[in-house]
Amino acid sequence: MAQGARSLPELVSELPQLFIALLRAELNQLKAELIAKAKVAGIGIGLLLGAAVIGLLLVPVLITAAILAFCLIVPPWAAALIVAGILLIIIIVLVLIGIRFLKRIGSATPKQTITSIKSDVDAVKGVGDYDY
Repeated sequence: MAQGARSLPELVSELPQLFIALLRAELNQLKAELIAKAKVAGIGIGLLLGAAVIGLLLVPVLITAAILAFCLIVPPWAAALIVAGILLIIIIVLVLIGIRFLKRIGSATPKQTITSIKSDVDAVKGVGDYDY
């Protein structure tokens, strides 16, 4: 036997430990991938909620502008419309940014973990490219 070579029983006895280590590594990768996707989703949802809150604040401003417009008092309703326009621009920006964050997620499927597990299964079967 070559120096440093191990016997078959030694190699077989290491299999459970290696399998457990591989399983832990895959679970850690899955957890990290899902946490990263959840953070991006949280930011997008937070921005959309912010836009919704500002949208709710826009309603009384528009109502005030309409009331003041009917009263034909030019400066107050003009000021109210300017504020409504600014709030509308803020809403549009927050919605667009929130949608961009939500599109970054793609699907909720942990693609890296699935690819890694398929590679591990192929290695156990002895097919495909793998490191030995």
